[in-house]
Amino acid sequence: MIEKTFDPIQRQMKRLGIYLLFSMLLSFHQEGISQLESEILDLKGVVYKKELGFEAKLHTNGYAVSVNFGDIITYYKTRYYMFEIGVMGDPREQSQNKNLSFPFQSLSRSFKFGKQNSVIMLRGGIGTRKYLSEKAKRKGIAIGYNYEIGPTLALLKPYYLNLFYVGERDGQQILTLRSEKYGPENADKFLNFNDIHSSAGYAKGFGEINVVPGAQAKLGFFFSLDAFDEYSKTIEVGMMSDVFLRKIPIMVETEAISNKPYFVNFYLSFHIGIRSN
Repeated sequence: MIEKTFDPIQRQMKRLGIYLLFSMLLSFHQEGISQLESEILDLKGVVYKKELGFEAKLHTNGYAVSVNFGDIITYYKTRYYMFEIGVMGDPREQSQNKNLSFPFQSLSRSFKFGKQNSVIMLRGGIGTRKYLSEKAKRKGIAIGYNYEIGPTLALLKPYYLNLFYVGERDGQQILTLRSEKYGPENADKFLNFNDIHSSAGYAKGFGEINVVPGAQAKLGFFFSLDAFDEYSKTIEVGMMSDVFLRKIPIMVETEAISNKPYFVNFYLSFHIGIRSN
């Protein structure tokens, strides 16, 4: 009689246990589906694994072009490696032209008074590009940021001027031109506006390049069209800096003019890329 009394209770307990077990299994199943959906969403847009990009950059004191190779890690993150070549100038440079003629020469070229070296920049770097939100998955404009760091080399090419010299031949004074770079022995003449005819041309001095090593870094914000298509088109703005082991002598130093071992510039760049597997 006692067993019969407790049989209904036992049956109810078994039913409750089965219900709880079924609920737990269903909950785990739904959680697994939710996690899978989340992983699928995270992978959404990661159709490609590699990206090759080309960039043209204008900055406060010059310009540059670069190529970069990227590894697409997730839909919102790309790691890239970059090589860049560019030109660095000084805001105090001013082109001038006397428009003078000289025997056996065309009209004088423009020149930059007080300029000592032309500077070619070689930069390398490793960087990370990130999108800011889920909106990056959608068609349209994706917004993000990137940061980069790496080595840089400043190639100093002497700047040559054609200078007037007065000589004597057969008892008569004659005027000649000599192409010279700046040095202590001709400092007075190099910095005398009346003794300058023109610049000697950009090609002059390539055999005398000096190299100064340093480091570079940049931080930028970008606006990308069709972020995950095969072809990418991006506009970027930001700040970049180059720091060297010694001063970079772009201008001849005087009491009023001094050079520095670093450059900080704002930049605007245009990036075109192609993605692949």
